[in-house]
Amino acid sequence: MNLLSMSAAVDDFFWSQVMVYGCLLAGVYFSLRMRFPQIRLIRDMVGQLFSGKSSASGVSSFQGFAMALGGRVGTGNITGVASAIFFGGPGAVFWMWAIAFLGAGSAYIESALSQVWKERVNGEYRGGPAYYMEKGLKSRPLGIAFAVLTVFGCGLALPGIQSNAFGQAAAHSLSLSPLISGILYTVAVAYVVLGGGRRIAKTAEMVVPFMAIAYILLATIILFVHADRIGEILALIFSCAFNANAAYGAVFGLAIQWGVKRGIFSNEAGQGTGAQASGAAEVSHPAKQGLVQAFSVYVDTLFVCTATAVMILSTNAFNVADPAKQGGLLMQFLPGIEKSNFTQEAVESVLPGFGGIFVAIALFFFTFTTVLAYAFYSDSSIAYLFKRNTTGAGYRYGILLTRIAVIFATFVGAISSVDVVWNFGSAAVGAMAWFNIVVIVLLAKPGIATLRDYEQQRKLGLDPVFVPSRCGIEGAELWDSIVQEHYAKELAALEASESVRDEDEDPDGMKRAAVEVA
Repeated sequence: MNLLSMSAAVDDFFWSQVMVYGCLLAGVYFSLRMRFPQIRLIRDMVGQLFSGKSSASGVSSFQGFAMALGGRVGTGNITGVASAIFFGGPGAVFWMWAIAFLGAGSAYIESALSQVWKERVNGEYRGGPAYYMEKGLKSRPLGIAFAVLTVFGCGLALPGIQSNAFGQAAAHSLSLSPLISGILYTVAVAYVVLGGGRRIAKTAEMVVPFMAIAYILLATIILFVHADRIGEILALIFSCAFNANAAYGAVFGLAIQWGVKRGIFSNEAGQGTGAQASGAAEVSHPAKQGLVQAFSVYVDTLFVCTATAVMILSTNAFNVADPAKQGGLLMQFLPGIEKSNFTQEAVESVLPGFGGIFVAIALFFFTFTTVLAYAFYSDSSIAYLFKRNTTGAGYRYGILLTRIAVIFATFVGAISSVDVVWNFGSAAVGAMAWFNIVVIVLLAKPGIATLRDYEQQRKLGLDPVFVPSRCGIEGAELWDSIVQEHYAKELAALEASESVRDEDEDPDGMKRAAVEVA
């Protein structure tokens, strides 16, 4: 078995049908239990995005959002969407939407739990699956296992996907060899990564909004040019998604598989990586960051991935593989064009001489911030493994070695085979998602409790503040000091509100009828 076959077998193992439908069912479960906060609380999602400020220990809500979105918005939004359409047909786009909508519930739970059981390690907030596995499930061995998996996935398997995507685009549109583009890309990554978590956060804060807005604007221009095809595109997506289009019937099952697979690869909902960015944020209540991260899933898939799909489908810049014939095509619009270049061909068809270059530059920024996010996630995992002795050699050298690993993997990926890099990276995402989704289902009760507590306080007109005992949560003692240090005013308002409520209740817990006699 050669390396390509082995990598494909590993990827198929972690992305079996059980995994695909498990992700969808987890999203349905959380959405129903929380009464679809992705619809009800959309205003809160946006509002909380800019409400928090950074502190000596944590980054701001927006920086946490930018880091997580930087991790989510990457090659999955361009090359990933193209590969989903190539293997699953246009219907795969619908299933990417579905996993984004439902996955917002999973993203809320994992991010809120990350805040609940975050810790202060070496003066900085750290959180994520490893932390809530130890505190919530009371199992440090599970936490260690996930931390090691994250170091392997984010430190070695995933950075190469990002640099490879940019290398392919640079070769196609800028005539740069993968070696040259790989060196330039790796030097830029090394500069930011070796500067630590705060440099990563500041870079993401500056780059992410700019790149996402510019890309969506480009898609809007292309859609405007092909405005007469909007109805046709939507009809194509929905008919293929529900096996109502005979031309794409052979890839119906693959549409679901590749839509969910590439959707999770792109938006990371349930994967556990975005939760690590969430744990670093300075907020007064876990639900705030949970809502912010749920919104980042929307931005990633419903905006950026959709922008790519619209450009590809409206310009017919795609091919669809025939699952019955190895190397055969079910539908062919771009003879001789690799799937990784669909988006460039789409933009080039509308903006000749500019499109390919723009997409290559967009891919640089998209993939660059994703690699930075991977470095941060690896840092958080090393911090967890050595949190009991942050002054020791293990912590210092562990952080340094993982950063060097990210830099090394970035360069190697840039000059490696596209399919091998993608298969190993996709398998790493599947492994982390398998692990984390099971855990957050087991910890659904405290995660949902944070949302209920948040909504109760909002109904009282308060700026919500987290008191673990109100949610029946144990092991979150750090919040006592966080609230005293930064949110004493909000806590006083909550206590005053509860005092007034207690005065209005009789010993049996029934509210007195206040009757005024004129």
